[in-house]
Amino acid sequence: MDSRSGQKTRNRWRSRAAESLSLLGRLPLWQKAVLASGLLLILAATSLFVYTYSYFADLIDQRLTGQVFNNASLVFAAPTEIAVGEEATPEELAGRLRKAFYSQGGSSTFGTYRITGDQIEINPGRDSFFADGPTQEGPATIEFRHGKIASIAATDRQAALDNYLLEPEVITTLFDQTRAKRRLVRYEDLPKPLVSAILAAEDHRFFSHHGVNLYRIIGAAIADIRADERAQGGSTLTMQLARNFFLTRRRTFRRKLEEIFLALIMEQRLTKEQMFELYANQTYLGQRGSFSIYGFGEAADAYFNKDVRGLTLPEAALLAALIRGPNLYSPYRSPSRAKERRNLVLRRMRETGFITLAEEGEAAKAPLHLAQQNLEGSKAPFFVDMVKDQVMAQIPERELLSQSFRIYTTLDLSLQRSASEAVQLGMQQVDRTIAKLRRRKNEPSPDPNQPQVALVALDPHTGEIRALVGGRNYGVSQLNHVLARRQPGSSFKPFVYAAALNSGIDGSQPLVTPATILDDSPTTFVFNGQTYDPGNYKQEYHGEVSVRQALAHSLNVATVHLAETVGYDKVKQLAMDAGFNHDMLATPALALGAYVATPLEVAGAYTVFANDGDYVAPSFITEVKDSSNHVVWQITHTERHVLDPRVTYLMVSLMQSVVNNGTDAEVRSRGFAAPAAGKTGTSHDGWFAGFTSNLLAITWVGYDDDRDIRLSGAQAALPVWTDFMKLAVDLPAYQDVHDFTPPTGVVTASTQEPVYISPRRAEAYGVTISPGAPNSMTQVSEVFIEGTEPREPTILQGVGSGITGLIHKVFGASPSPLANGPAVPGPPQAQPPGEQPGANQTPNAGPTPPQPGKKKGVLKKFLGIFKGGDKH
Repeated sequence: MDSRSGQKTRNRWRSRAAESLSLLGRLPLWQKAVLASGLLLILAATSLFVYTYSYFADLIDQRLTGQVFNNASLVFAAPTEIAVGEEATPEELAGRLRKAFYSQGGSSTFGTYRITGDQIEINPGRDSFFADGPTQEGPATIEFRHGKIASIAATDRQAALDNYLLEPEVITTLFDQTRAKRRLVRYEDLPKPLVSAILAAEDHRFFSHHGVNLYRIIGAAIADIRADERAQGGSTLTMQLARNFFLTRRRTFRRKLEEIFLALIMEQRLTKEQMFELYANQTYLGQRGSFSIYGFGEAADAYFNKDVRGLTLPEAALLAALIRGPNLYSPYRSPSRAKERRNLVLRRMRETGFITLAEEGEAAKAPLHLAQQNLEGSKAPFFVDMVKDQVMAQIPERELLSQSFRIYTTLDLSLQRSASEAVQLGMQQVDRTIAKLRRRKNEPSPDPNQPQVALVALDPHTGEIRALVGGRNYGVSQLNHVLARRQPGSSFKPFVYAAALNSGIDGSQPLVTPATILDDSPTTFVFNGQTYDPGNYKQEYHGEVSVRQALAHSLNVATVHLAETVGYDKVKQLAMDAGFNHDMLATPALALGAYVATPLEVAGAYTVFANDGDYVAPSFITEVKDSSNHVVWQITHTERHVLDPRVTYLMVSLMQSVVNNGTDAEVRSRGFAAPAAGKTGTSHDGWFAGFTSNLLAITWVGYDDDRDIRLSGAQAALPVWTDFMKLAVDLPAYQDVHDFTPPTGVVTASTQEPVYISPRRAEAYGVTISPGAPNSMTQVSEVFIEGTEPREPTILQGVGSGITGLIHKVFGASPSPLANGPAVPGPPQAQPPGEQPGANQTPNAGPTPPQPGKKKGVLKKFLGIFKGGDKH
């Protein structure tokens, strides 16, 4: 039965086909031509469709396969140490971990965490910084009590810990071939308010249509006709995604057809969640400095300093509002317009059923609550530029553009924020000081060219850069002033004094100690047939001064005398050993910092003083890993021994006098009380170089065109340094500031010889004198390298004139090699009315009071008895 039925059907089709051919044969020629043309047209259209479909399908496959976002490399900060007793909450730690790509109970390869009550469990993953690295941190459980860390336990070892390192947080991305900032997020990371806000603002039927919404397209066309312009977009979210990934933004009919075609194909090849995730990472959401913000992960951090998962309803609505015009609705440029657009998004969310009327009302009343627009504080752009340059010097560019790397740096994000804040605060004061100066001189104000600034802070024991600010505003100027070569002025002087004090180690003559007397009288120096007249700041001279006094008050003439006696070559060699460039010349100008150096070089050089005589070169990258977590490049640390620790301690003691009682005493008056040592510098620019037991920082302030800033280092750079250090010591990692400890072989001894001091200066020497006694004699203490301190009084001690007294003043010693001590000046003249209280205090000793106006003898000039002082 079935066989006969099938045969009948085949016969019927054959009959119909024969009839069709017979009918076709009877058609007129023109009808045959029309029919043939129609068939050819259908064939051509089909072929075109197949070709176009294949082309766009291949385009989608190529673009969305593998690394979708241009193989961007990730730049990470340094690991963050937390300790028992530190103020913190589980939510705060979770926020840090999310910025390190950890997920809450998910499957992140970087690591996971879980919050249970008052504790958080942390589990580093296979792509963790600690995996197979020199620093091992395993899983840990951290408990909290009363807002503080109560305990830390290593769960794999069942051991209690005092501290623990958190995974490095990501700073930014590099090598994506654009100046773009993007922080990738997954669909499941996006909070519901943000998803709802995006849908309400752009395409609330996204999860129900098939890529093209004809109602929107027709509605947009009608609106365009009525407005006689393209006033409204009709693109669905899928069409926007197609345009952002594959097409230009030029508005043409052809591009719109391509959008539609691509959207239809993408709807077939991707799930709705996959498309929404791509959209969330690709959408342009504004500018931050010279960088473009792409994606809601980066935008959440840029606008609110938050992880995307922590966005509130009004914050999510604001970000969704930026999609239509991120620069037009910028909350920083036009807060009222941004708020109006945000509230429109909230209204659409209520109209489409995503939120209630009450939720809309509450969110619409909320202020914008933006993060401070501070690129330097949040992204460290000058630092990142240095990282980029160094990585490109080590890894071929073709590799950097073809695969994703993880670049681990030394940056401390908390300290970086402090540095940025200090630069803003300090430069506000500098601006005010300059404005007052211009008013006094009746100069036009304001000056359109603001002074620039640089700050670099590093660990003095490792050389690792912890914070860096290269200018006032990266968006205005990308010139990194940390690398600019300028004259360091008196911030170079400590290297002169260190070269001189090294005589106590190498046995060279003359022997110089902190108590050695120098001559600070107007002097013309002759070098290679040329004269050099340094002069002191404000042309103030102090006669006979000790080494401690000369450095504390930055006396130029005394310093040049000292360099001349020690030998300019020795000073230059020490400076080069400490990391200064080789362009310096061994001349009198060297002693006053006349040869250029960068703030980064000065920072490296000062590690010699802060690190027991060992130089450590500044570094800012620890290692670079490829996408397989293999280390492809690691930093090679440069370290060398430069000074004996005993000499270093003497220098630290002298520079403490500078900070406590000398030209840098404003450090104390501005409220920084921790033990510190440092030195200002003034050339055309202002400098300050200083350090504590665990942090070294250099600040520089000056004009790009090398104009004289007309402020001393104490007026220009010191405020920035002080504000920074005050913020730094409040951070847990830098709170443990301790006194500088003298090494074995350093002694504190009396100068043996009595010194005249007035009751007014008694406090400076740590002694009490009756107010009724106008002048009194006492002995003061000083630090010495053991074996160079004064011995028991001899017949020569106390002699203030004659050849033996002169030798004693020049060499800081009596004719006996071990009888070392300063000369005894006569009673000092009355102090000038303007003397500042405590101006001559020292931490360990009272320097010998000056004897102003004493004239130089011929022999004294010949032997180079010294003097000095720049603008501090």
